[in-house]
Amino acid sequence: MLLKEYRICMPLTVEEYRIGQLYMISKHSCEQSGGGEGVEVVKNESDTHPEYGRGQLTEKRIYLNSKLPAWLKAFVPRVFYVTEKAWNFYPFTITEYSVSYLPKFSIRIETRFENNNGDNNNVFGDTPTQAENVSFLDILSDPIPEKHYKESEDLSRWQSSKTGRGPLEKGWRDNHKPIMCSYKRVQCSFEVYGFQTRTEEFVHKIIQDILLVGHRQAVTWVDEWHGLSYEDVREYEQVMQEKTNSKVKSSQNTHSPALPRPPFSRSISVTDERSLKKMGVTTAAMPDPSGSSRPKSPIRLNSTPE
Repeated sequence: MLLKEYRICMPLTVEEYRIGQLYMISKHSCEQSGGGEGVEVVKNESDTHPEYGRGQLTEKRIYLNSKLPAWLKAFVPRVFYVTEKAWNFYPFTITEYSVSYLPKFSIRIETRFENNNGDNNNVFGDTPTQAENVSFLDILSDPIPEKHYKESEDLSRWQSSKTGRGPLEKGWRDNHKPIMCSYKRVQCSFEVYGFQTRTEEFVHKIIQDILLVGHRQAVTWVDEWHGLSYEDVREYEQVMQEKTNSKVKSSQNTHSPALPRPPFSRSISVTDERSLKKMGVTTAAMPDPSGSSRPKSPIRLNSTPE
């Protein structure tokens, strides 16, 4: 299991971001959906958590096969999705990701928002994250994948007409007012011999990119959401969810059925076959002597940018 804590500062207040977060997630999900991939919202409703009380529960299916590296595509079906469950107890959230047929894989993200510049070393109130596992992500200067870059979302060029904030300059985190920090404690686990380190590091790199892009967008889209009420943004969220679901489903229905992947064969090494069996994947030429089958129902394992 690989645990890291990310701290992402923004020139906003925690109260402002309550609106900005919902707006950004809805718009971002819609932008990233299409071609049979993207985010399908399955559930979005009030819920009571046994430990944290009343909050909002969302459940999503994230279709992302084309975004996987070649070495990982070998282990997943052509129609592949990750299940996301998120509980929003703003300013605290919990997000869990699972894949039903990979019970050894899990991601859990705990998030807390505070009005400071990331200087709280025990924001979750339990065991402080070791310093070597804490990373500050700078929405101004940290690189993002070239395909995600937009000049309109460049914080060195951004200026808000509604708030008068921007552009950001080097060292902004030390003197900008207002400022808030998104603290994210991320646990990723893929307990399969021979694949664990590579997979966990890959997932953390993807999460870093998503966090940078999402928080950049929340700030640079501020003139679109600033001034909206909570009821306004929930209405916007509902409209965008319907639009996003329609994009994902219509693309899947219009695509011709994909040919099945060829079965794994004896050319795979013994170590790989054992690893595949641990992940619940059965090879065509090597039946499982125990007669066990793959899980028949999804297994919830312990946020889409937040």
